[in-house]
Amino acid sequence: MFAMNLKKFLKKHKLSEGDIVEIVQEGGEFKGTIIPSKKENLLVLKLNSGYNAGFLNEEIESIKKTGKGKKVGKGKKEKIRKKPGLPNIAILHTGGTIASRADYRTGAVITSFDAEDLLSMFPELNDIANFKSDLISQMWSDDFRFKHFETIAKEIKKQADKGVDGIILSMGTDNMCPGTAAISFAIEKCPIPILVVGAQRSSDRGSSDAAMNLICAAEFIAKTDFAGIAICMHNSTEDNKCAILPATKTRKLHTSRRDAFKPVNDSAIALVDYGSHSIEFLKKDYSRKSKEKMIVKPKFEEKTGFLKVHVNMFPEEFEFFSKQKYKGYIIEGTGLGHTPGHVPNKDCKIHEKIIPAIKKFIDKGGVVAMTSQCIFGRVHLHVYDKGIDLTEAGVVPGEDMLSETAFVKLAWLLGNYKPAEAKELMGRNLRGEITKRTLEKEFELE
Repeated sequence: MFAMNLKKFLKKHKLSEGDIVEIVQEGGEFKGTIIPSKKENLLVLKLNSGYNAGFLNEEIESIKKTGKGKKVGKGKKEKIRKKPGLPNIAILHTGGTIASRADYRTGAVITSFDAEDLLSMFPELNDIANFKSDLISQMWSDDFRFKHFETIAKEIKKQADKGVDGIILSMGTDNMCPGTAAISFAIEKCPIPILVVGAQRSSDRGSSDAAMNLICAAEFIAKTDFAGIAICMHNSTEDNKCAILPATKTRKLHTSRRDAFKPVNDSAIALVDYGSHSIEFLKKDYSRKSKEKMIVKPKFEEKTGFLKVHVNMFPEEFEFFSKQKYKGYIIEGTGLGHTPGHVPNKDCKIHEKIIPAIKKFIDKGGVVAMTSQCIFGRVHLHVYDKGIDLTEAGVVPGEDMLSETAFVKLAWLLGNYKPAEAKELMGRNLRGEITKRTLEKEFELE
């Protein structure tokens, strides 16, 4: 098929945006809804899986219309009636998939943060608590900056001061884990439950995890004495239980599965059964609700860096932080926490400048902490000579901290404490980010 303008292509095949089609091209058959395209030679489909895919017009071998998409609008608004005896929960939104409905006629996403619209989408919430719903700001999690965490922490404090019994914070899943960890550091004392909730798929899809995650979070807040910050997401690929996950020890381990979020070197706090509404605590040493005043320290140091060790490194990669006047950085090292730095043969001679570059940065007041590229286990800097050299240079061992957690922790410490204090606190457990003993059980995808 010869290349042609998309408008002509659609006209030739008597198609228009919103039509459901089947196409055949080299590589297979694809089914989906035609949505707007920014390129004149590219046909874009919203596939039945929910993802968008583009197909060059000239590469399409055949195309057949099988139906017409239906426009998805807002459901009927539920009138909010405050019910006595139920807890008051604030739902704060930062964007993300959880409050979204895909419009299969246009391919656009309709997003609403009104409490009335939310209750129309998830009517089960009416029987759990009294809700208010507000948009903090549109913050796509893959565009997070430290300033966003400051904004979120301040809004949480505002809601807590108004006397809410708990808060659900919706967040995009891409950077949900470091985002939640950052908030947990910014809120020094948390007398109420704050659950971070997201969704891998929009709320109108049959495979969406939005409703279950949100409802289980609300149930957990309403029925337990838990206080503090945690994540609530699917525990498995089935729609049966959600896991309440530790804020600083959770990682997204899969790009798209609904049970992508798992604790690392730790366990879940609790499980919420979606069917029976029962709650099973897996930990007994969690923080409880109290009448304490929430304390927020929302500042993060912008000049905090992150360096991943890889093969074929150059000293300039480490010298960058000194030249750009950074205050501190995390090294995600290999294995037990190593960087290049020795010269086992002549091809590695350039490595002899790396540890001195790290030491120079530290000697001038910078803070450097070491984590590991490995998902499980912990850093040990006294096993091999290289680790000992890094310790003598002043590198702080990150124990079993996740690299992303260590990064936001260091930025928070440097934003609120003097460098010497930040260095000392970096190695201490402040929010559950460091465990005394690394668990042997590892997460395996089925």
